[in-house]
Amino acid sequence: MNEPMIPLGVAVLTVSDTRTEDTDRSGQALVERATGVGHRLVDKRIVVDDIYQIRAVVSAWIADPEVQVIISTGGTGFTGRDSTPEAVSVLFDKRIEGFGERFRLLSGEEVGSSTIQSRCLAGLANATVIFCLPGSTGACRTGWDGILAEQLDSRHKPCNFANLVIPERGQHG
Repeated sequence: MNEPMIPLGVAVLTVSDTRTEDTDRSGQALVERATGVGHRLVDKRIVVDDIYQIRAVVSAWIADPEVQVIISTGGTGFTGRDSTPEAVSVLFDKRIEGFGERFRLLSGEEVGSSTIQSRCLAGLANATVIFCLPGSTGACRTGWDGILAEQLDSRHKPCNFANLVIPERGQHG
């Protein structure tokens, strides 16, 4: 059966104290990959690495019925300002434990043991799937190409996250 992919509404968040729209290569790479396969960009923002500003943007997107997927880049390391996991994880209804594990497996092939410093994570909140990737453009490519491209494709078997967030197919409460 050759069914079409169902496009999802995607929001991209870059967490950075220094990047601007002109210098945000990681966020732009995610936008290009998502829209390149047919998903709709609902919103894209850059916020400073502050728990409450990150949480405010992600919370608003979780509440927006047009946003089915949130992908963030940045703030997942161990420096003093890296706070994306602390900002976002409290919003999850369910954690996607395998995302961080799979990302570090793929990333390890590229950056070796340095991958253990990645605190990337994912979860589901209000029928919105949320993926938090590291800030490097390479890490965003790894995350999209190695995980998200398939998991956000409604045709991917045996299972995918697209079918959980598509209203007519998902588990909305």
